[in-house]
Amino acid sequence: MTAMSKEPKTTLKGRDAKTGEFTTVKEARSQPNTHVVERVPKPGYGDTGKKK
Repeated sequence: MTAMSKEPKTTLKGRDAKTGEFTTVKEARSQPNTHVVERVPKPGYGDTGKKK
């Protein structure tokens, strides 16, 4: 039996709501009218892979 990792499988990223470009979380939180903070899956944990 293997131990489960305590690391989260997602990370916070800021995004410009108008253009869709990634920004810093600090910038997104300072400009809430035009930016959003999202949880983005780390590589290997997303659900956009090949379906079997």
